Amino acid sequence: MNLQHPCFDEKAHYRYGRIHLPVAPHCNIKCRYCSREIGISYHSQRPAICREILSPHQAAERVAHYMNDALKVVGIAGPGEPLVNPETYETLSLVHEQFPHLIKCVSTNGLLLQEKAPLLAEVGVKTVTVTLNALTPATVKKIYTHIGGKMNDEVAASFTAQQLEGISACTTRGMHVKINSILIPHINAEELELVAIQAQKRGAYIHNITPLIPLSEFSTMRPPTDAEIQRVREQCEKYLPQFTCCKQCSADAVGIPGKGDRF
Repeated sequence: MNLQHPCFDEKAHYRYGRIHLPVAPHCNIKCRYCSREIGISYHSQRPAICREILSPHQAAERVAHYMNDALKVVGIAGPGEPLVNPETYETLSLVHEQFPHLIKCVSTNGLLLQEKAPLLAEVGVKTVTVTLNALTPATVKKIYTHIGGKMNDEVAASFTAQQLEGISACTTRGMHVKINSILIPHINAEELELVAIQAQKRGAYIHNITPLIPLSEFSTMRPPTDAEIQRVREQCEKYLPQFTCCKQCSADAVGIPGKGDRF
């Protein structure tokens, strides 16, 4: 199926554009690999960064400014966790009212996804990306400093259960769900096949495995080699199609990803 979404379809990656609206500064978990930066004067290609935070009305104006025939997707991908920021829903509602033909998309850690799935459907969201890096409490505790301010085996197990329930809550409402997994050598490489299995059971559409960018608490760790990424993708593609073109975009990216963000 061609969704005309450049992050869900590899042909679309080189034909269609997306715009990320940076309206969500706050987060409810702490990933050991994440370094959020707001107000940077340069544009680096990685998640959790943006030049500035926009208000919902500024965000809608930004969509209007960049509107053209190639633009197909409006996404909210941070720089924090979209579902914990009220501005996400106000922005999506405004954009859906003004540009109903565009695909509305959200990227989330999944902690609140089951609770917020009905609201996402109301504001026109059709595609959701869930970052799912692990399923066992031991691995979760290696990757995340805290989840909702706490961390123990019970919290870790609850987190992955909520992520999986959130995926089901979206797919049963007709949304297409992409799973993002960050491959972290010696931590979760052997667990991503299980991630693919469990996500496929809940109706996920596609799987996107990306390399660790060594930052924050993981700044001294190495990224995976191309061979390591390929090996894990081959394991996971038995259960979910693999998306291999991801640019690990910023929270304010705009353009056609496969053309270097040019329209």
